[in-house]
Amino acid sequence: MESIGWLAVLVILLICEIITLGLTTIWFAGGALAAFFISLTGANFWVQLIAFFVFSFAMLFITRPVLSRYINKNITKTNAEGLIGKQAKVLIEIDNNNCAGQALVDGQEWMARAMENEVIPVGTIVEIVQIKGVKLIVKKFP
Repeated sequence: MESIGWLAVLVILLICEIITLGLTTIWFAGGALAAFFISLTGANFWVQLIAFFVFSFAMLFITRPVLSRYINKNITKTNAEGLIGKQAKVLIEIDNNNCAGQALVDGQEWMARAMENEVIPVGTIVEIVQIKGVKLIVKKFP
C-alpha cells in the first residue's frame, strides 16, 4: 500500500515541476521513484523514507550543478545587465562631489558616476563597471 503513496508523491512532484520548470522538485520526484521501487521489495517505511531523502539530496547536489550549466548557458542578459562591460561616452562631466554626470551608451543617455572619486571630462570613453539604480558606475577606459 505504501507503494501507491510513493506513486502519488511522484506524480504530485512531477506536476509541480512541470508547472514551475525551475529544476526544484524533479530531484525529489527521483527520490520518490527510488522509494517506490524500494517499497516493492517489502522494505519497511523508514527504509523507504531514508532512501527517499538520500536519493533526493544526492541527485540535488550532484546532478543539479551539471544540468544548470547546460540549461542556463544561453541566457541572454537583458536591459541594464547587458550594459556592464560596455563602453560609453561622457556627455556631461562626471563629478561625484557635485552629483553630476551623464554618459551615452547604445544611443541612450544615462546618469553616470565615477567608480573612484575623480572628475571625468566630456568626451572621455569610459567602461561601465556596474549599475546602481538608474546610474552607471564607470571608470576611464584604458
